[in-house]
Amino acid sequence: QIQPVESGGGSVQAGGSLRLSCVASELSRCTYDIFWYRQPPGTEREFVSSMKRDGSTSFADSVKGRFTFSQDNGANTVYLQMNSLKPEDTAKYECKIERPYGRYCPAALSYYWGQGTQVTVSS
Repeated sequence: QIQPVESGGGSVQAGGSLRLSCVASELSRCTYDIFWYRQPPGTEREFVSSMKRDGSTSFADSVKGRFTFSQDNGANTVYLQMNSLKPEDTAKYECKIERPYGRYCPAALSYYWGQGTQVTVSS
């Protein structure tokens, strides 16, 4: 079963940085869109950011100017760089891979969710 794996979460103080990654090795032969969502304690899941296969990005207003994407083409990995973290960024962060596509892409579904990684920011 294909499931993206998130990593890079952890605990930091306000003003610190973390870098999240979302990797699905089974989809290495696919192109796809990546979405990041987060679910703060006691609230609903909310959109954080996205990077489409054409390279276009989108960010929630709450993280604009603080979160960016970067790529390691050698590792076929896209990172969500989170800077100037605030206590209100505390949440479980989940990635969603959408529309995997490619001639040799083994994906059978239109989207895949990861299990999430916890980010905790203390004041």
